[in-house]
Amino acid sequence: MIREYTRLARPYFVLLAIVTVARWLMGNVFDVPFEKGTDKLSIVVLTLFASIFSAAFTRRWLGWRLLQAAGFTMFMAVVSQIVVLLSTAISYLLGIHSYFNEPMALNRQLEPLAFAAAMGFRAGGLVVNTILNGIAGALGWALGGLLPVRER
Repeated sequence: MIREYTRLARPYFVLLAIVTVARWLMGNVFDVPFEKGTDKLSIVVLTLFASIFSAAFTRRWLGWRLLQAAGFTMFMAVVSQIVVLLSTAISYLLGIHSYFNEPMALNRQLEPLAFAAAMGFRAGGLVVNTILNGIAGALGWALGGLLPVRER
């Protein structure tokens, strides 16, 4: 199943790479303040919308059941959150201030967090966002019933 999920998620992975690179560039190259840029390119929002739409299409055109579609969306969320976690770790380890270690991105903190606390927060985000994307996938799967039937 993971192989099929990976194959189907290829377009999403391209979008994830674009948004991740853009977030690095906005924070490190173009010096766009976090408050002005974070809502323009959000990995969490990208993943939620991808989950809704992907699950809808997998239901109608691939004939997937609810748990298959939700599993797929949770897979995308895990990959996304690993990207966020690794980007945060890289920011800390290289001493780079980025959108990934910005205090406001880490539980709305006003002061910078220590590395361990930031990683703990990101680990929690991995769990919470995976569950939320499973729910979004279930919603998308339900909406998939509105799509036209694929003629073969």
